[in-house]
Amino acid sequence: MPFKVAVVQASPVVFDRERTLEKLSALARNAARQGARLVLFPEAFVSGYPRGLDFGAVVGSRTDQGREDFRRYWESSVDVPGAAVDFLSRVAKENNIHLVVGVIERDRGTLYCSVLFFAPDGTYLGKHRKVMPTGTERLVWGFGDGSTLPVFETELGKLGAVICWENYLPLLRAAMYGKGIEIYCAPTADARDSWLATVRHIAVEGRCFVLSCNQFNRRRDFPNEYRSEFGEDPETIVCRGGSCIVDPFGAFLAQIVRGKYDLDVVGHYARPDIFQLRVDEGAKKPVTFQNAEQTETAGIPIGSRSREHQANSGDCDR
Repeated sequence: MPFKVAVVQASPVVFDRERTLEKLSALARNAARQGARLVLFPEAFVSGYPRGLDFGAVVGSRTDQGREDFRRYWESSVDVPGAAVDFLSRVAKENNIHLVVGVIERDRGTLYCSVLFFAPDGTYLGKHRKVMPTGTERLVWGFGDGSTLPVFETELGKLGAVICWENYLPLLRAAMYGKGIEIYCAPTADARDSWLATVRHIAVEGRCFVLSCNQFNRRRDFPNEYRSEFGEDPETIVCRGGSCIVDPFGAFLAQIVRGKYDLDVVGHYARPDIFQLRVDEGAKKPVTFQNAEQTETAGIPIGSRSREHQANSGDCDR
């Protein structure tokens, strides 16, 4: 059954979460009025992709201004769960749409480039955290793990997202194909011609629909004090967009099952006798705690150390 989707090629109000959310609400409403049942927003839409910023970092040194840039970025980011997530849930429900939004998520002192998913009834379905920030993105974004690689079963099809240059990780793509993804969202910050070749390849390889969504913004969409290589001319184009929708045969707008007839890279076209992929979907926490009962269950007497440990730690006791 055909249905309409929308990729929103727009700019947020950079570093201003509340104004960005209001703008997102208006854009989603407009897309829904035109019949869209799924609306995708770009990478880092709430509230900004910090293009051109260096956050005052060089090898061995960070500046006070760079720390202030990070603080401002952190202040405009999104808690999950939190008030912004509740707002986005209402947007999805009020417009009866599947809503997929790129956000900067904060978890204590760490920021993540994430995608949030919402159902038409407003249910928050879950998130995907970018597993590999690219280049200097690693200065400000943490790394996601295998616990946020969802593909959701919806009435439109199996829905998931892979962010920007994550799409150049062949095994990550294979994991999504293995989960049967049919609507492959690819929010991005890459406006180069080579990106269009990438998403067409993914559509053909995965025999899925690919929705690629990028921001279009000018210098005026950034704060006046935003120090970057783009200068001060408010009309300077900072990112040209380049959003697109591609069908399973690589055509810019085909039923998926017709494409699977001759290519299913995790099915009849795979060679599991030669190639296998194992995906660890366990969350990885930097700090874990084990109580006394768990320690005893593991067979480690409380308050005792092994002979080996005593021998190895002897120098430290002197």
